[in-house]
Amino acid sequence: MTKGEDLINRPEYLKKLHQFKDKNVIKVIMGIRRCGKSTIFELFQKDLLKNGITKDQIQSINFENMDFEHLLNYRALHEHIKSKLVPDKMNYIFLDEIQNVENFQKTVDSLQLLPNTDIYITGSNAHLLSGELATLLSGRYVTINMLPLSFKEYVSSFADSSDLGRKFKDYLINSSFPYTLPS
Repeated sequence: MTKGEDLINRPEYLKKLHQFKDKNVIKVIMGIRRCGKSTIFELFQKDLLKNGITKDQIQSINFENMDFEHLLNYRALHEHIKSKLVPDKMNYIFLDEIQNVENFQKTVDSLQLLPNTDIYITGSNAHLLSGELATLLSGRYVTINMLPLSFKEYVSSFADSSDLGRKFKDYLINSSFPYTLPS
C-alpha cells in the first residue's frame, strides 16, 4: 500500500473504537510500530464524517509530522486544542505518537476534564503506560492493543481473493505489516 491508496478495513478495531465513542474514557491504541495505529485513526475519522460529525469537530495531530513541532510543549498543545474546540458539540481529539510530547499526560488529563471531548491517543507501548501515565490516568482510559494485519485483512487488500495458498505463503514471507503489501 502506498500513500493515497484505499485503506485496508480493520473492522475489529473500528468496532472497539465505536464501542467507546463518546464515553468519558481516553482511548489508548497501543501496538508495535507500523502495525496500523495511525491508519485506524484515519478509518475511524472517515466513519465519524460519514455519520454526521463535521470536520471542525475533529482535531488530529501526528507528532511525527514536523508541521506540529510547535506543539511538542504540553502547554502549547493544550492551548492549541482548546482554542479549536467547537462549543456545544462533541469534539474528537486524535493525538498520534503522543509520547513525543514531554509531560503529555498533563495535557491529556486536562482535556479529558473538559465537557464534550472524546480523546484518542496512540504511541509507543514502552512510553504510553509507563509509571506516571498509568498513575495519572488510572481508571480513565481503555487500551486497545493492535496487531499487524490478520490473514483475512491481508487478503482483503487484493481485488482477487483466489489462490489463497499462494497468498498465505506471501503473507508468511513478506510479513503481516500493512506497508509490505504489493502496490
